[in-house]
This record gives sequence, structure tokens and C-alpha cells, in this order.
Amino acid sequence: MERQLTNASLTAASRTAVETVFRIESPRVVATVTRLVRDVGIAEELAQDALVAALEQWPRDGVPDNPGAWLTATARRRAVDLIRRREVYARKLAEIGRDLTETAPPPPDEPDDFDDDVLRLVFMTCHPVLTPDARTALTLRLLGGLTTAEIARAYLAPEPTVAQRVVRAKRALAAANVPFEVPYGPDRAVRLASVLDVIYLIFNEGYAATAGDDWLRPALCEDALRLARQLAALMPKEPEVHALAALLEFQAARTPARTTPDGTPVLLCDQNRRRWNRALIARGIHALSRANSATTGPPGRYTLQATIAACHTHAYTYDETDWPTIVLLYDALAARFPSPVVELNRAVAVSMTDGPTAALSLVDTLAAEPALRDYHLLPSVRGDLLHRLGRTAEARAEFARAAELAANTRERELLLRRAETP
Repeated sequence: MERQLTNASLTAASRTAVETVFRIESPRVVATVTRLVRDVGIAEELAQDALVAALEQWPRDGVPDNPGAWLTATARRRAVDLIRRREVYARKLAEIGRDLTETAPPPPDEPDDFDDDVLRLVFMTCHPVLTPDARTALTLRLLGGLTTAEIARAYLAPEPTVAQRVVRAKRALAAANVPFEVPYGPDRAVRLASVLDVIYLIFNEGYAATAGDDWLRPALCEDALRLARQLAALMPKEPEVHALAALLEFQAARTPARTTPDGTPVLLCDQNRRRWNRALIARGIHALSRANSATTGPPGRYTLQATIAACHTHAYTYDETDWPTIVLLYDALAARFPSPVVELNRAVAVSMTDGPTAALSLVDTLAAEPALRDYHLLPSVRGDLLHRLGRTAEARAEFARAAELAANTRERELLLRRAETP
């Protein structure tokens, strides 16, 4: 019996390892295989085949030393087998050249090209042939590693609707024969805004996961930060590219202080800022300086957000934060890029300059916004303001409501604790 329990534990541990590694490595696996088969739908299927193979072999043979490389190699072999089965094998073989036998991709054709399959996949999924909703769903699926159910919860959409968006997006890319490449000239400029949004989306999913048992997914943050840095090197004259890189550097710098050792979220006001990564902050300051130097008109959305983040990093304590400047920056952001979420964040800043009563009236005006109807941070912010006003019973009710709406386990636990706090 003891041996059976041990084997069962090992099998469960192996399965957990497979699922964890796949969630982390799937963007790279899909990107690598897409380079071979030129179809994101088929690439995802082959990646799933590699996952099934791992679930079969790892519990029996043990987790390999480099599990990510194992998954990639398995998916690549299946891609090669698929190509060989096609009637057009000879033509495909000529096109992909060394890809069938060599790990390294072919050298870039242009001097400013970047040898990164994940970045190519981002540009591919941001093609104008897809609607914004389709780009978002496909990106979170392929690059964020979210399930269809998780995407549906995050965007308050029916699961069948999200599933259809993902399927149609894959078909649309295949039908349009969208190339797997980082485009040049006008084509690159057309997709740039969507690419920036996608990279930010990936980072945010890692920074505060919409669902699951972990609040942080560091691998996603690292991928997004790497892509932002590469994009900044690829497009050095684009201010918003540098601004996005700056924003992600500043946000990533806070990561060591955002959770306790057991993964419990730590609110910004309670974070030990000595744990913030000063090297990343320095990189963010440099990137923001480059963004401001390249800007010729009004600051863009990411420049304003990065400047807000810089205000936080310049303060050595929460009380030293330059809240009046942050309010002004949110005023500019709301005027140029209006959004209920921006208004909610602005209300938080207002609470630090004009007090919780003034902020509460702003938050109450947002209650009727359809986009915030099931947004858990609305009752969370309202609960915090009520708590500061001494309206404890109302605050508890708001935190409990926020917990009901939160899809992330860690965040829900935090909100429930706040609801129970006297």
C-alpha cells in the first residue's frame, strides 16, 4: 500500500510538473512550430500533442532536465512528420530549409530583423485581418496560456463566444496566409499599436493573474518585458515603444515586494520598497527618458502610464508619493484616452489628495458603467474608501462582493480577509 501511495504521489507530481511547464513554455513551443507549419491553429494542436506525450512519458520516465526543450523538440518532430505527410512536402522542404534539421532559424533577411519567434507570433496575431476582440482572445490563448474559460471570466463574455473568436481568428490567419514575420515599413507601423497592447496584456496577466491559484505568473512578465525590450531595439525612434518598456520595467521592479513568501498579495501601501528592484527602476527611467526625447506631440497612453509608475518608484515610502502630480497625469490620461478603469484609478489618487469622501462620489458615478458592472476592483476600491471613512459594515459588504467577483484564488482570499477585518 505504501508503495502504491508513493507511486500515486509521483504520478500526481509529474502531472503537475507537466502542466506547469507547459503553461510556461507553450508560447515558445507554439511560436517555434508556427515557424515550421505557418499555421497557428495547427501549431497549437501540435503543441497539445507534445503535452499529451509528456503526460504519458514523464510520470513513467521522470521529468527531463530541460522540460521546455523536451516539449519543443517533441512538437517540432511532429511538425516535421506532418510536413512530410503532405503532398507538397518537396516545396515545403525547400521553403523551410534548415528548419527540419537545425534548431537555429535561418539568418534574418533584413538588417533590422529580430530573431525571435515569439515576437513574430505577436505580430502575426496582431494582423489587421483580425478584429480587436479576436486578437485579444487569441493572444491570451496562445501567448498568455489561458484556457477559454479563463479568458471568458476575465472579459465577462460567454465561454462559447470566446471559443468561437479563437477558432475564427486561427482560420482567418490561415485563410489570409498571414506570414510568420516581423513586417517592415508601413505594415509594421499599422500593427504597432496592437502589438504594444498585446505585450502589455501579456505582462498584466503575469502581474495580476485574472484566474487560477497564483496571483503572479513571473514567466509571463519576463516574456513581455523581453519582447518590449526587443521591440525598443527594433524601433528606436518610436516613443510609445520606449514608454511601454519603461512602464513594464517599473512594474516588474515591484514584483519582489508584491507577495509574501507563501504567495499572498501585498497591497501597494504595505509593500517594503527596499525590496523593489533598483536596477529595473534605473532601466525604466532610461527608457522613459528615451520616450520623452522621441516624442514630438502630446504624450501617448503608455508615456502617461509610465510617468505615473515613475512617480511611485521615486517615492521611498507610500506617504511620500507625489499624489497631486499623479492626479494631474490621470486627468491627462482620462482626457486623451477615456476609460472607466482610468477613472477608477484616478479616484484612488484623488482620495490621497482630497480625501476619501471626494473619491467616493467619483466612484459612485462609475457604478452605472456597464464595463465595470462585474469588475471586482470597483467594490474593492469602494470598500477601501468606506473603511477609511469608518463605515465598517458597508466596507465589509463591498469587500465581500468584490471577493465574489474575483476569479483569482489569492485575490479572493485577500478580499475575504478584508471583509472579515474589524
